[in-house]
Amino acid sequence: MSAAKVDEFAAALAGDEHPGGPDQRLSPLVAPPTFAIVVAARAWESMFDDQELGLALERIVHGDQRFTVARPLRVGDEVTATLTIDRILQRGGADMITSSVAIATTAGEPVGTATATFVHTPAPVTDQPVTDQPVTDQPATAGPASAAPGESTQGVDQ
Repeated sequence: MSAAKVDEFAAALAGDEHPGGPDQRLSPLVAPPTFAIVVAARAWESMFDDQELGLALERIVHGDQRFTVARPLRVGDEVTATLTIDRILQRGGADMITSSVAIATTAGEPVGTATATFVHTPAPVTDQPVTDQPVTDQPATAGPASAAPGESTQGVDQ
């Protein structure tokens, strides 16, 4: 963690001074507790970029955010972030994904955990191809189907 990044984050939170006062701009600088989001965001980016998960950032709403602090982050800390997908609930056609990022020093000392819930909606399903041209009426074709006497096979997907 660099002093410049911590100072930039703290200034955004508190105006032009670090929340700890002007003396906190000097080493050893302690980051605001919510600075953990900077570390966690990089881990969450890897989750959003994972092709196997099929998540699309443009279809995600950030639903909840929590921080658990074991000790303050300090300038000079070398940290790791371990992402875990804790729970996935499906509600109303959307996936509610709860994920946590455990932050620790490279020596293994726990620093804290950032936990968030993301609401991901699936891609819209369309029966028609997306084109710039108007859609023309074309007869529907279907493969062979069987029906009991008096039943129609019209509209049955095979």
